[in-house]
Amino acid sequence: MLDWPLLYLISEWTIRLIMLVYVPQKRNPAAARTWLLLIFIFPFGGLLLYGLFGRAYMSQRRLAAQQKSSHFIRTIGKAFLANYAIHPDLPLPFQHIVTLAQNLGDFGTLGGNQVEILADYEGAVDRLVADIASAQDHVHLLYYIFADDRTGNRVVDALADAVKRGVACRVLIDSLGSKKSRRTLVPRMKNAGIEVTQLLPVRWFRRRGTRADLRNHRKIAVIDGRIGYVGSQNLVNADFKEDITYEELVVRVTGPVVLQLQAVFLADRSLDAEQHIDLAKLFPKEQMGGTSPAQTLPSGPSYPYANNQRLITALIHAAQKRVVITTPYFIPDDAILQAMQTAVMRGVEVHLLVSRKADQLLVGLAQRSYYEDLLETGVRVHRYKHRFLHAKHLSIDDTIVLVGSSNMDIRSFQLNAEISLLVFDPQVAATLRAVQERNFAQAEVLTLEEWRKRPAPVRITQNLARLVDSVL
Repeated sequence: MLDWPLLYLISEWTIRLIMLVYVPQKRNPAAARTWLLLIFIFPFGGLLLYGLFGRAYMSQRRLAAQQKSSHFIRTIGKAFLANYAIHPDLPLPFQHIVTLAQNLGDFGTLGGNQVEILADYEGAVDRLVADIASAQDHVHLLYYIFADDRTGNRVVDALADAVKRGVACRVLIDSLGSKKSRRTLVPRMKNAGIEVTQLLPVRWFRRRGTRADLRNHRKIAVIDGRIGYVGSQNLVNADFKEDITYEELVVRVTGPVVLQLQAVFLADRSLDAEQHIDLAKLFPKEQMGGTSPAQTLPSGPSYPYANNQRLITALIHAAQKRVVITTPYFIPDDAILQAMQTAVMRGVEVHLLVSRKADQLLVGLAQRSYYEDLLETGVRVHRYKHRFLHAKHLSIDDTIVLVGSSNMDIRSFQLNAEISLLVFDPQVAATLRAVQERNFAQAEVLTLEEWRKRPAPVRITQNLARLVDSVL
């Protein structure tokens, strides 16, 4: 007679021991620790979840598409942009950053750009709508959230009017991020003649589907190949969540770097759209817009490395005077955490600006577990009190600016498709610094002494949440 309890016990330990060997392969220690903890506590349930979410698996079709787009950037793209390629005059510690970003994301630095920082939520929407209203050839929008609300419908109305003028309008939305509006807003756009493509549709065990945790989190707008937008702001009302008002930061750019944003849009579109379009019309020449050198860095699981994580780590290590990180979600890996702490020890002034209020409970708890580590080494932690600060940007030595869609968390580094814009211009950095100083004025500065006074149950809960930091 079979001894079922013994067989069950043996099977549990078989799963634990096999996964103890398998899980850490080609995986950072934090993620391996999280999954092994789950598997050791719940062997069968953990094994099932790991099978569904444990590896950032990309289909061969998507990997081939990424290789194709990278080849386009390195070959045909150079023909469009060769006249604008430069190597910015940077201090010695930063000269390797340009090369690193290019090797990671395929894009080089281009001169002749004009970069405008938009920190007003409604003002950014107004500018985008006005640019769509002036479009002559095409409008391309790629957003994680495109909502069926006042903000989303303002943009849809502008697109519909543009279509009537003969402008080609193409919209990419993340299938899960825009789930609430897919049944209402998408049909309305299609009826108006707007091409709409849903990226990364979640279809379990079906061809051309993808996992729910692999998302396209980018926010990009390109108008006529001459005007671009990139940043943290989705096409949704600022108060779309109850009791929370979002505050964002967007960059409006003109000049040749817009064509790099265009290339990212087209690469994403090629994954899920069937219709072929003429690329030549989408890359206009004579692109001078200003004097700012800039460089686009896409990132995501289809790249061989965690592009944003590697670049940000390198930027922090290169800093000589001042680092300011603004992020709504701060769940760093060891490399980022150590880079910040080491920078302080080298004499660099390091600031972290986050929101006091969290919009996701578990993420907020895990994030706060890192504050004591930072405060102990002298990192200055500011908690914004005014609204939920959803902006995502980094400034180094008032010389280099990084603005985009990526959070400072493991999910953004490894699972999400993200977009960042590097700007090498002290004037742009000075404008961003003015925004940062306004935010500091509306924030509380944490002290190590006060933070250590938080109740023991709170501290324990935060540290427990930290155990699953790799899957948040």
